[in-house]
Amino acid sequence: MEVTTRLTWNDENHLRKLLGNVSLSLLYKSSVHGGSIEDMVQRCSHQGYTITMTYINENMIVAFVLGNYINLRESSTEPNDSLWFSLQKKNDTTEIETLFLNTAPKIIDKQLVCRLSKNDIFIIRPDNKIYLDRMMIKNLKLRFYGHLQFLECEVFRVEGTKYNLDYTKRIMKAREHRNKLLADIRAYKPYADLVSEIRILLVGPVGSGKSSFFNSVKSVFHGHVTGQAIVGSDTTSITERYRIYSVKDGKNGKSLPFMLCDTMGLDGAEGAGLCMDDIPYILKGCIPDRYQFNPRKPITPEHSTFITSPSLKDRIHCVAYVLDITSIDNLSSKMLAKFKQVHKEVLNCGVAHVALLTKVDDCSEILQDNFLNLSRSMTSQRQVMNVHKMLGIPISSILMVGNYASDLELDPMNDILILSALRQMLRAADDFLEDLPLEETGAIERVLQPCI
Repeated sequence: MEVTTRLTWNDENHLRKLLGNVSLSLLYKSSVHGGSIEDMVQRCSHQGYTITMTYINENMIVAFVLGNYINLRESSTEPNDSLWFSLQKKNDTTEIETLFLNTAPKIIDKQLVCRLSKNDIFIIRPDNKIYLDRMMIKNLKLRFYGHLQFLECEVFRVEGTKYNLDYTKRIMKAREHRNKLLADIRAYKPYADLVSEIRILLVGPVGSGKSSFFNSVKSVFHGHVTGQAIVGSDTTSITERYRIYSVKDGKNGKSLPFMLCDTMGLDGAEGAGLCMDDIPYILKGCIPDRYQFNPRKPITPEHSTFITSPSLKDRIHCVAYVLDITSIDNLSSKMLAKFKQVHKEVLNCGVAHVALLTKVDDCSEILQDNFLNLSRSMTSQRQVMNVHKMLGIPISSILMVGNYASDLELDPMNDILILSALRQMLRAADDFLEDLPLEETGAIERVLQPCI
């Protein structure tokens, strides 16, 4: 007879987010294998990392993660750190609280007992009763105290090539830093309130990840992977219209103080891809949302939708040159020439700019332990230097991300790179706004004149 878990799909999804996209294999179930603590340890020893789940009721789970069940025997002197957490369902949400301890349960008098400073802080008894002391209750934010009957106890093997408690600690720290970045961007206001929303232009070759970057930013703020902007292949541009995307803080939240402007991809071939003569008008804010690009025919002031007198809010405040980090070495001379032509227009207009290198393989290896700086590998460092030499962009303004292109779930490490890149773009835009001459902080006139 197949033994099934009480965990719901939603519970397992939350555990994967907590532990880092691991999979779980059921080893023990008290209602099937018996309530003896010795039987539980016997079945779960030599299995590597395990999660022991106690189901207090239909809406509350208390659990701990251990490195090796064999160390639970009272005679064991092996150090055994443990991660404790609670899952509590409230209305339509699931709340998770965590606690790391440098101690772990032991079998004492046929009970599973965890002691801290000689005090019993957690007990599982063979009669399906659980005890937690006030310290555990407070840290895990539970709604009971003392002994309580539980419904079931299950033990799972944690399966994942990277998994260990240090990895979980890093995931949790990453989640904290991700949340700080989210809070910073939510609280952001453009310099001196000159505009209500920063406009960031994404420019790059076909298939470099421009549309995917917008989808990734939206995904992070919505809490799940989204795909509003249709993404093309490495050789075929799907984006044929100029799109000015706003991003909401959640499905029904308010619009955030920035917009991402997506363009047709650059193409090395003549008469293909984004027309170079459209670039100045995009930068000046003369091209409206949903304008249909024509690679062979740029927009003109006579076009019915041409914006003749754009204000500062219509202009581009920061340009992000988007490049696939795996194909920088393969850029053709014609593509390089187009990039330099775009960059010349950007410099002429004095617009802030950064480079965004996409398709980074392993975001966790790129981030340093404090998540504040990038730890560049030899390969990525070489690509950064190539872009630096190619466009003259400062190394500190060359950013790296791994877009959500084929992923089903968000990853906090990936989120940090995406949000850090976005924050850097907003800071660059602030520098642009601060540097504007006074006469340009109002309505922008004579937009058909060359930029100064």
